[in-house]
Amino acid sequence: MTGMRPSMLLSSGICCLHRLLPSWRSPVSSTLPQITGRLFITWGILWSFPETHSHILVTPLIISWSITEVIRYSFFGIKESFGFTPSWLLWLRYSTFIVCYPVGMVSEVGLIYIAFPFMKASEKYCIGMPNKWNFSFDYFYFSTFLMALYVPVFPYLLRHMVAQRKKALSKAKTT
Repeated sequence: MTGMRPSMLLSSGICCLHRLLPSWRSPVSSTLPQITGRLFITWGILWSFPETHSHILVTPLIISWSITEVIRYSFFGIKESFGFTPSWLLWLRYSTFIVCYPVGMVSEVGLIYIAFPFMKASEKYCIGMPNKWNFSFDYFYFSTFLMALYVPVFPYLLRHMVAQRKKALSKAKTT
């Protein structure tokens, strides 16, 4: 991969923005970390540090995100259009995360780590003291903090998705 296409950045941004809309049925506690992670990886890492584009972790990241979004939007599109979804699509909607979520998470964390030397060298998005706001910001430490958040957030979101899967698939069996 030679570079991030503007269409990929736009697509990722639209997916994230769509989740914030009132019509989205997901709770904020599970949606916000996903949106934050996607935006940070897309713009804060891949767009900001082109050196990461050719890393091997970009491929599983894009594949896992793409599978997830194609299934998600197909599921909701068919459900809204026809009032139901085929059982195979329901199963895919609530089962592919078992593989895609860990693959995506490892890719995201890996790409943040890969970007660390470029963050340090460029000091991109850093604000040093002194300045008129009497405030400093180091993007490297901010990124380290966000990467550390994956430790408690990953199990929380995984438990949420397992519960959603159990609920959706058991409801489908009773109908």
